[in-house]
Amino acid sequence: MALLFSKTHEWVNMIDDTTATIGISDYAQNELGGLVFVNLPEEGDDIVMGDAFADVESVKAVSDIYSPVTGTVAEINEELLDAPEMINDAPYDAWFVKVENITETEELMTEEEYKAFCEAEQA
Repeated sequence: MALLFSKTHEWVNMIDDTTATIGISDYAQNELGGLVFVNLPEEGDDIVMGDAFADVESVKAVSDIYSPVTGTVAEINEELLDAPEMINDAPYDAWFVKVENITETEELMTEEEYKAFCEAEQA
């Protein structure tokens, strides 16, 4: 799976030109700490690139999750509602939403570019 990444630490797995799954990166879940709650949008909701579409609660704080694309929520990962710790355990398997009818995407980075971006953020 060739993941792309946003500057706000979400990952995007493009299934085809207009459909993708979205989650948060290992870097993001590590920074957030142990996740205890996740709030997801409803199926059919429109999400807009750059706007918050979900939030997660950790032992540290509540954090918004920003959409790297504009489109419509086709499916939510209901398993996360009962087991948000899945995000900490396997962030690249624990997708939040599947989005379809994508019309816009943020400038997304390859895995190598994202790794360099995270290293620069920590410096």
